[in-house]
Amino acid sequence: MKTKLSFSAGLMLPLAGAVLGARGAQDPVTLGEAEAAYEESFSVVSTVREMPDGRVLVADALGQVLVRLDLDAGMADTLGRVGEGPEEYRQPDAVWPLPGGKTLLVDLGNGRLTELSPELEFGDTRPYAVGDIGPGRELVLAIPQAVDGRGRLYFRSFGRMGGGELASDSAYILRLDLESEVVDSVGRIKLPGTTTRTSGGPNNQNTSVSPIPLSAADAWGVAADGRVVIVRSGDYHVDWIGSDGDMVSGPAVAYEPVRIGRGERQEWADSRSETGGGLGISLSVSNNAMTMTASRGGASNDDDLDQYEWPDFAPAFYGRPVPVDPAGRAWVRRHLEAGEAPVYDVFDGSGEREMVVQLPPERRVVSFGSGKLYVVRMDEYGLQYLERYALP
Repeated sequence: MKTKLSFSAGLMLPLAGAVLGARGAQDPVTLGEAEAAYEESFSVVSTVREMPDGRVLVADALGQVLVRLDLDAGMADTLGRVGEGPEEYRQPDAVWPLPGGKTLLVDLGNGRLTELSPELEFGDTRPYAVGDIGPGRELVLAIPQAVDGRGRLYFRSFGRMGGGELASDSAYILRLDLESEVVDSVGRIKLPGTTTRTSGGPNNQNTSVSPIPLSAADAWGVAADGRVVIVRSGDYHVDWIGSDGDMVSGPAVAYEPVRIGRGERQEWADSRSETGGGLGISLSVSNNAMTMTASRGGASNDDDLDQYEWPDFAPAFYGRPVPVDPAGRAWVRRHLEAGEAPVYDVFDGSGEREMVVQLPPERRVVSFGSGKLYVVRMDEYGLQYLERYALP
C-alpha cells in the first residue's frame, strides 16, 4: 500500500494611527529612518542571526545562498555552496544562535540541520525528521520555529500519522533537547481551519490538506530564557508559559474585526511571497518505508481567489511565528484593512500590551540583535531587502 500525505501551510515554521485609536490602542511608535539597508535583494528571508562583531547571517531558501553580511559597509560573503556534501546545502532556510557562539543552519532541501562553529565552519549534521511512522509511533519534524538560549529547538507537531490520523484543529508545541534527544510538549495551539481533498484509489491514495486563508489560529514564539508565548485567537490575549510549566495570562485586547473584501483577499495572496509561499512538507510511505521532503515553494499570486473558502472577518493578528526581542517582549503583527501600514502590538512578560509599533509600508519584523531590529522590505516584484533599525 502506498500513501502520500501533502501539507501546504505558512508554517514558518507578518495600521494606521487613527484606526488604532478607534480600537482603544496606544498611539503607535514609529521607527524613523533605517540605520542601515542592504541594496542587494534576497528571494526570501525568514531569520537573521546577528554575530558578536555586528555582522549578520542571512539564509535565503529560494535563492539557495547563505551569506555573512556587513550592513554598514554594504558587503556580503557567501558561505558554503549548493550541493549535498560537506559545506553544502540545498535550501538554506533559517539560521539560529546556539550556545558557545555556534549557529544552527536549517537545510530544508537536504533534510538536515547543520552546526556552524563560531568561525562559521561547517560541522556536524543531523536529520530534522525524528521518529518513525507506524502504530503507536510518531514522526516529529524538528524544523525549528524558535531556539532558546540553551539551544533547545521548538516546533509544532503534525499529529500521529501512523494510523492515518492528521492533526486538524490543534497541534502541540514541541521542544527538542539536542543533547539528551528528549522531545517534550510545552503547549497546545489552535490551527487554521483546513480543507481536505482526497484522490486516487484505496491502494494509491493522495490526501491534500490546505489551510483556509485568513482563518483564526493561535500564534507563538519563544524567549531566550525558554518561556513560550502563545497568542490566543479566541479573545486575542497572550499566555506566557514558563520553563516550570506555570502560565501567566494577559488581559484580552479589544479590537474591531476587519471584514474580508477583495482587497484583503488580494493582500493575503501577495503576502504569501513574504515567506516564499510557505513551508511545503510531503511524506510518502511505501511498504513501511518513509520518504520525506520539505521545501519553500514560491507560490504564485495569480490564483483564482474565488476558489477558496473565506471567513467573513479576518482574525486580530497574523498566525505566523511571533518574534521575541532581547527584552523578552513578544511582537504580534495585526490584521487591518488592505493597504494600511504594518503595525505590531508589543507585549511584555505579564501579557500586557506595552506599546504599538508602526513600520513603514511593505515591511515586516524578522529578528533582533543587541539593541537592533531587523526588518525586511518587499518591493512590487516580490524581492526582499534587509534593513536595520534601533530597537524601540
